[in-house]
Amino acid sequence: MPSTPPPPAGGPPAPRRDDCPWCGSVRLRTRLRPHPRATPRTASAVDECRDCAHAFRNPPPVPEGPALPRPLPGTLPGPPPDRRRHRRHRLAAARALLPFPEPESWLDVGTGHARFPEAARDVFPYTAFDGLDPTPRVIAAREAGRIEEAHVGRLTDPRIEERLRGRYDVVSLFHHLGRTPDPREELRAALAVLRPGGHLVVEVPDPACAFGALLGPWWFPHSRIRQLHLLPLDNLCAELEARGCEIVSTDRRGAHVPYDLSAALALLLARALPAPLRPAGTPLVLAAAAVDHTLAPLLRRTRFSNAYRVVARKAPAGDGPPTGPWTGGP
Repeated sequence: MPSTPPPPAGGPPAPRRDDCPWCGSVRLRTRLRPHPRATPRTASAVDECRDCAHAFRNPPPVPEGPALPRPLPGTLPGPPPDRRRHRRHRLAAARALLPFPEPESWLDVGTGHARFPEAARDVFPYTAFDGLDPTPRVIAAREAGRIEEAHVGRLTDPRIEERLRGRYDVVSLFHHLGRTPDPREELRAALAVLRPGGHLVVEVPDPACAFGALLGPWWFPHSRIRQLHLLPLDNLCAELEARGCEIVSTDRRGAHVPYDLSAALALLLARALPAPLRPAGTPLVLAAAAVDHTLAPLLRRTRFSNAYRVVARKAPAGDGPPTGPWTGGP
């Protein structure tokens, strides 16, 4: 069941869906209502399927130009990024591939400034890392030497997919899949550019995270208007297996990113305080960030882990996955 495509940039909002874009069920519930201050172009609820638990923006927000709009006005950034912790997280993601032969080529989809390939090169020094991103940031990343080849666009663009078909031993999608209009189509394209026997690495926010229910609209994935889908782990694994992949590993502990309390507090202060007083809330946000990091070793072992990572192996040559559209559901 394909997702509703985003409406044209500058056009009217898309109509609401009455069915789940993942399984086709009409048994939907509202997981999160639009904020009262949302603009007509960003007034998008988060609905959840009662049958398969897939959550999605309904209707999808209207793009503004080449990218979806930023979070609603009035929000504050969270605490300053802890670059060392971010680097450790990226290194841990790269090490998930250590049990397998060192890849010759790796494509990072939605790479942005290519910080992941930059870190992963310490784990796989002989791997050629390329990046793909819909923004020109990927060009700057190539010029900075973080990647070897830069591709501007979307993986589902037929021209890009054809050019990259079967080129890579590893394809990674870190916090990218849920931001695409059609996650199934993105997975299909990712598998198309993988070589037979290659590995796909997917990391996404976990809709089953207890922080989602506890914090509601203040949970960071809920606040990001660009987060179009929240995919349950079982759904993603079933989709990959239906496409002929073997699920090599799933990991909630290593994928957890400690930001839930600090990001929620930053959003709350941004809504509660007038602009001139918002800097006064920075010490509180920093204190919440310290609590996030202190609790992380415990939370990542519980249902408060906020993300998961899946490593899947594409079928070797001769055991290829189905080449047509997915037919495992309505």
